[in-house]
Amino acid sequence: MGKAASYIVVLFICMILFYSCSSGSNGIKKLPDLGETYSSTDKRPFGAYIAYRQLENMFNRNTIRTKKQSFDKTWGSISDTASLYIYIGQNTYLNEDEVKAIMDYVYAGNSFFISANYIDTALLNRIKCTEDYWTLPPAWLDFFDGMRNTNVGFGNDQYEYYYHPFKSSFRFRDSVFTKVLGVNEDNKPNYIVHFHGKGKLFLHCAPRAFSNYFMLKNDNYKYLQNVLGYNTVTPDHVYWDEYYRKIKTKASGGKGGSLSAILSHPQLAAAFWLALLLLALYILFGGKRRQRIVEPIKPNENTTVTFTETIGRLYLQKKDNKNIAEKMCTYFTEYVRNNYFLSSNIINDDFITSLSRKSGVERQKVESLYRAIEHVHNNVSVDDYQLLSLNEQIQNFYKQHK
Repeated sequence: MGKAASYIVVLFICMILFYSCSSGSNGIKKLPDLGETYSSTDKRPFGAYIAYRQLENMFNRNTIRTKKQSFDKTWGSISDTASLYIYIGQNTYLNEDEVKAIMDYVYAGNSFFISANYIDTALLNRIKCTEDYWTLPPAWLDFFDGMRNTNVGFGNDQYEYYYHPFKSSFRFRDSVFTKVLGVNEDNKPNYIVHFHGKGKLFLHCAPRAFSNYFMLKNDNYKYLQNVLGYNTVTPDHVYWDEYYRKIKTKASGGKGGSLSAILSHPQLAAAFWLALLLLALYILFGGKRRQRIVEPIKPNENTTVTFTETIGRLYLQKKDNKNIAEKMCTYFTEYVRNNYFLSSNIINDDFITSLSRKSGVERQKVESLYRAIEHVHNNVSVDDYQLLSLNEQIQNFYKQHK
């Protein structure tokens, strides 16, 4: 599972590097930023700078007021009966309180205009309408895939430009209060009006038709005039929304939630259930308990040798040569008694001769060793030279015996 994820990450990075290089300065002109912001101050291809300036000319008797809060709060602070509220953006996410405020605003005699690729089902369900929406291909695919001359229609007029097609459309069951005003290139409704009370709710699902790029193509600026020209009464106030343009998920409050927002889109719902299925498969097959590495058990150390070495270093540090020499003699005497079965109570010629024969060590060396041992017992102190000499003779005895 970990290796597969690593391969996917590496492939994704390679694709990014490839398309970054292909759009660089190697003889290929870099494309402009095609992000769809629909901001009133954005002069890039898919900003709404031109549309906003045209609205100022169309409603030159009104000052366009920018709103940066949810509509339920806006409606709570105004009491209009003949005003126009305009929102242009990629998506429209609403909760039940906001939908109710929009419908109350329209019922009072106002006009509410929404143009977005996706319009929340909370609002569409209120007017018994559904949307068949179409989204742009992912940015990592071939940018030019599917680009061609495409158009939108209003009445008998057609407005076209070169880009991805206008495919989104509406379907509605109420033909009494809902009417078609505009169509896409497949002659399907993409602009409708719903009459509610004294006002009108305009829904439009092709916001790119109000982008700078579209409106600067030939006479396409007239499309905005025709779209809003259906509102025959000169509005008392004109509002431009900057709040919902920045909302990327389902609005908080009301009965809506993050999960319901995901499940309301067929593509997102399919991706969500697929991710949930893959997670379940990973838990079943890849999430089994893995055996941890068992550390090897260290063998028990012979602490006796360590203890002896420590004690020996302690005596050496104190310069107690007499004590060290006596312990060496005692240990050697015990060694002779256990290995050759000779009593060391009386050290004479017979003892030395017997020990030399049994150990295989020359008699002269055995005699010299026991003279050194006798010297240790008879003297009060032992200097370093005598201690080293004693130790050397004892070690030589052990080696020759072996």
